[in-house]
Parts: sequence; C-alpha cells; structure tokens
Amino acid sequence: MAVPTSYPFTRYLSAKKTVDDRALNKTVWKRLSEALTEAPCADPLQVLEIGAGIGTMVERALEWGLFRRAEYTAVDSMPENMAEAASRLPRWAGHNNYSVEIEEAHDLRLIRGEQDIRVHLHTADIFDFMAATRGRGPWDLLIANAFLDLVDVPATLPRLLALLKPGGLFYFTITFDGATILEPAVDAELDSLIETLYHQTMDQRIIGGKPSGDSRTGRHFFRHVRSTAAHLLAAGPSDWVVFAGPDGYSGDEEFFLHFIVQTIGSALKDHPSLDQAQFGQWVQTRHSQIENRELVYIAHQLDFLGRVGGEK
Repeated sequence: MAVPTSYPFTRYLSAKKTVDDRALNKTVWKRLSEALTEAPCADPLQVLEIGAGIGTMVERALEWGLFRRAEYTAVDSMPENMAEAASRLPRWAGHNNYSVEIEEAHDLRLIRGEQDIRVHLHTADIFDFMAATRGRGPWDLLIANAFLDLVDVPATLPRLLALLKPGGLFYFTITFDGATILEPAVDAELDSLIETLYHQTMDQRIIGGKPSGDSRTGRHFFRHVRSTAAHLLAAGPSDWVVFAGPDGYSGDEEFFLHFIVQTIGSALKDHPSLDQAQFGQWVQTRHSQIENRELVYIAHQLDFLGRVGGEK
C-alpha cells in the first residue's frame, strides 16, 4: 500500500487486533481463565474494561472462550471509538454465528450456545467514570489493554483497584516497557537518538496538568502493585513483533506500521535535538521500508494478572 494520507485512530485499533492477538501472553491468559473458576464470582460475571477502544477485547474474550455469561461494561473516552464498537460488534457477532439483540443504541446482547454476553458501551473520561462509580458498582474482573503506560500509575492504580470487589481480578496487558526497535537500521546513531527522544516524550507527557505516562511502566509496575492491597498472580512478556512474510504483512498490519512511524514523526516534529531535515528523511525511509516489506517492528511490553485482597 502507498503511504496513507490520513490516519484514522479507529483503523489503527482495528489493524492492531492481530498484533495484540499474537503478543498477549498466553500463560498469563491461561492463568486468568483458571482464576475465574477458582473464586466465587457473580453470575453473570461482572466485567469492566477501561480504554476499551473499538471492542476488540470483547471479541477476543468470546473467541478465546474466557467466559460464558457476563455483563461487560466497556468504557472509552473517545466517542468515535464507542460508535465504531457499536457498529463493529454486531457485524463481528453475525460473522461468528452469534445472535445479536440491540437493546439500546450502545447496549447489545450476544448469544451463541452457552455464551450469553451483555455489552454496555459507555463513553466517558476514565477518571470521571472512576469518580462516579467507585463503591457503587464493584466488578469481578477489570481489564485495561495498552492503557497503564498512558497514566500516572502510582496515582491511578489505587483508584482502579477500588473498582473491584474483594477478591476481584485485574488483567492489565500490552504495558509498554522501554524498547522500540525498528530494523533494518537507517543510521545506528540516529536510530538510537530517535528511540531515546521518543521515549522521553512518554516520560514527559502532561495531560490536564498531571504526569501521564512512563516509558518503563512495565518493569515499574511490580513496585507499584506492592504498595497496594493487591498481589500478582502472573506476569509475562507481550511484545509486539511485526514483519512481512512471503505474502507481505498480515491483515492490515502495513497500515499499523505506517501509523507507528507517523506517531514517532509527529511526536518528534520540531524537536530541538534533531536536525529536522535529517529526521524527515528518516521518517520517509521508514515508510519506504514498509512499502518494500522490509521493516521489522518490535516493542517490548508486559502483561499482568492480579487479585485484590483475598488469599494469595
């Protein structure tokens, strides 16, 4: 494909699904499945996903048989994501032999055999949602995918865990941990500088006057969780690895790669530590490597499963 002229975030989230499918740590997922059967949970299971995007984790939970009966509340701050989820999930369900009941504009019920899932799509700022629901709607399972590295974890984690009932589980996945690798090299010294500066934009991100990110969230999470009443049950790597096979990149992953390069380009545009003409050429070269099926992209990340209170 040619270099895109626009970069819809909803398309990026859709293209990312196959990347996440490969990346998610299967040992941690298996432990999650086991944990859901080890302790009493509500029937139906009460699930909350924050930063739910376009609903790909809902699809995955059903595809991979995580639960049979659930009330699944999916929250995202971007209305366009929730609108896409509202149209995407019924299409996906129809293609996978689920019966679909649209209960309200953003509420639907998916049924197939023993699986009976009600999905509630809710547009809200995550922090407003936590403030409004804390103590009034405890959940059995809290999911956050590619989310923790976008917030101030020490300040946010206690508020997230407060959403869970005692003994509730948290499943935090695709948590960035300090490595962005693009091969083949353009210029080793320049590549290293760009990676360093790009990670610094995560460390220095301020949203609403507050710190909002950490390029090494994954490794730091072990320390952060020890300061809470929760404990870890499992953890493991969930690296993104994207490369072209004999037939090119899988699915829409070529767009995914263009989006990543565009994101780096936008983050470092006008950065005083970079010669912008040289950096602009670097960005063009990376896009060309994608078009030529040469680019390999690796991002190091971690998955975490834990429980609030209860027995370890």
